[in-house]
Amino acid sequence: MSGRRRPSEAAPPARRRRVRRPVVAAAVAIALGAAAAVAASRHAAPVGRSLARAAASLLAGGRSENILLIGNNARDAATPTAPGMADLLYVVHTDPARREVVVISVPRDTMVAFPGWNDPIPKIKSALLMGGPQLEMQAVSRLIGMPIQGYVEADFAGFAAAIDDVGGVWIRVPARLYDPTYSHADFAPGYQHMDGAQALAYVRIRQNEAGNGYRVNAFQRQSAGLQVMEALKNQVLRHATPSRLMRLAGVLRTDFATDLSTGQLVSLLALADEAHIRSVSLGHLADTMVIDSTALPGVNAEGRIIGAYYDILTPQGIEAALRPYGARHPQTGLPPLPPPGEVTAAVSDTPEGQAYAARLRAQGLRVTMGGAPASAGGLLVLYPPGELPAAEVVGRALGNTNEVLREAPVPGIEVEAP
Repeated sequence: MSGRRRPSEAAPPARRRRVRRPVVAAAVAIALGAAAAVAASRHAAPVGRSLARAAASLLAGGRSENILLIGNNARDAATPTAPGMADLLYVVHTDPARREVVVISVPRDTMVAFPGWNDPIPKIKSALLMGGPQLEMQAVSRLIGMPIQGYVEADFAGFAAAIDDVGGVWIRVPARLYDPTYSHADFAPGYQHMDGAQALAYVRIRQNEAGNGYRVNAFQRQSAGLQVMEALKNQVLRHATPSRLMRLAGVLRTDFATDLSTGQLVSLLALADEAHIRSVSLGHLADTMVIDSTALPGVNAEGRIIGAYYDILTPQGIEAALRPYGARHPQTGLPPLPPPGEVTAAVSDTPEGQAYAARLRAQGLRVTMGGAPASAGGLLVLYPPGELPAAEVVGRALGNTNEVLREAPVPGIEVEAP
């Protein structure tokens, strides 16, 4: 992944600490613990709920802010500027006037344009590798149509150590989880206590071999991250004694990075203790598809993408989800998708093809039968040169997540169903 940076671009500023293999599910809770420890050490003030109530006075008349939480997937990093991509992305929207915290999950594989950058797989997670947290903040801000005032970056060691320091967390596991190869997660369903290593495995798993359809995609993993975030936040505040928070702060000084001020951290603490916390997930499984390599002018310096899984979000959908929190004019930088009613697809006249045709019609697309031969290798969407946006509309309407969009010398869009 080297050589992604634009040649004319100056090297990104060095990060404030070493990042090894970060996860971000507990970043807010960790930051809140740091805020309490800082307040306790500087002011010798009571901590825990009393600190939260005292700090709440700082929020009187306060403005809404958006904090980006970043998980860097750099492996075995040895320097403060270790390159990596954003494995997890959350935006924490705070509204002091309403005593509300909203955690917005941003799909890491969302396709966005990076004009002028050498990024052949242009996903929102790539910004961290190319330009550090500052570029990631800019990219996410443009995508969601909301300003971002700061960031928090937490890593594997800080995540596990923070959970262990507060005595672990209690998590309700919805279904059997078993992944002996990657995350090494092994959980039976039910309410159970987890230490730091177990909670990390619980957040990371997305290759569940239990065969129950749970935790097999990035969207389910994002939800698990939010679940652990809430559990750790509660545990941090429940054990908010000065000595415990000072130990936690010692962990934080080596295992997370942020450009937030002490005042912002204290404000987060107050809100986390007293506010209603809700979550919003941008995108759905239906937005995920495989797009083969193709020309796409303006998406990057090359004007071409390499085949990969991509999440295709629309500015209209993002603004509808985030308008209550101040989103205005979200942008992906990509060509706009045509309305479904303007897209026609010819679908294989097979039993599965008929089912897919019904799904397309239900989404408002125009469908003809028999125009495409049956496919022997899964669901395939063929489109003429220059018609990728229309093919993406078809892919989102199919909602299969494994359909392959491929440019081909065809007169119109064809869906080859098994």
